Amino acid sequence: MLTATAVAVAAPQDDGVNVAAVTGSGLPATLGEFHFFADAAAQRPAAGVTPYRLQTPLWSDGAEKLRFVYLPAGTKAKANGDGLLDLPVGAALIKTFKLEGRLIETRVLLHRADGWVALPYQWNREQTEARLALAGARLELTTPQGQPISYAIPNKNQCKECHQQGDAVVPIGPKARNLSAAWLESFHKAGKLDSVPKVTARVPLWDDRAKLAVAPVARGWLDSNCAHCHNPGGSASNSGLDLRWEQADPVKLGIMKRPVAAGRGSGGLEFDVLPGHPEQSIMIYRMGSLEGGISMPEVGRSSIDPDGQAAVARWIREMKR
Repeated sequence: MLTATAVAVAAPQDDGVNVAAVTGSGLPATLGEFHFFADAAAQRPAAGVTPYRLQTPLWSDGAEKLRFVYLPAGTKAKANGDGLLDLPVGAALIKTFKLEGRLIETRVLLHRADGWVALPYQWNREQTEARLALAGARLELTTPQGQPISYAIPNKNQCKECHQQGDAVVPIGPKARNLSAAWLESFHKAGKLDSVPKVTARVPLWDDRAKLAVAPVARGWLDSNCAHCHNPGGSASNSGLDLRWEQADPVKLGIMKRPVAAGRGSGGLEFDVLPGHPEQSIMIYRMGSLEGGISMPEVGRSSIDPDGQAAVARWIREMKR
């Protein structure tokens, strides 16, 4: 059974971060033990911890997300084309969720010598500390749209549902195509990235979706919200869907594709995507459901993403048959 374990205080702290907490085998009981923040309540990062944002993020009940990356002193990330930055052992990705104007949880991904470890931390009411929540938690909260929800902090194993590729846990967010050119340039100039990756087609900035072409907006949303499972190495590979940004095969995107053992998840509809008819497309049906066995994405949300659903529906509606 997994249990939280204390982390040696006498850890190397060349830049303020407790390197032993990141790289050791223990499971720090509190977020504070990592020293990722100079002011955790204000989410002000410590030296060596860099904030970043994604062009189009994964939607989580409308929660505001604050993202940070930590690299040990003297190390660099490696560019990998359009794909995930290759982060060195000792690196960490930190993501804090805010709802109702307060910190709810912080998820950390720690790159240890034997692979990535995903840990969730739940903030206390006083907003002074976040404690390891290996079993996850349920919280009664309200979305920014005013909808009451039963918000889920994932348990340690549920983290793998999105982050597992084959037998390994991997990051899913910081792909070069989903990071701005300006941020990548600044990360390189700061000596934290070996080169500025050449991105062939960047995922659009979600905030600009109203003035952009519909297809890249929808494809960007699918890449960020669905492709970590719906890809050839993901947990939903048996669906036959590959919703990655770079996928160009219409059938693998679900267009005129019949479902594979979707059961009642199909809603009695024939195709994952029926051009011109979002109301007859399984993809929209599942995005609009909160029922177990039907809802997609199936984890990480307790409400429907109205803007994401609208973007994908418009893409299908304007699709030529």
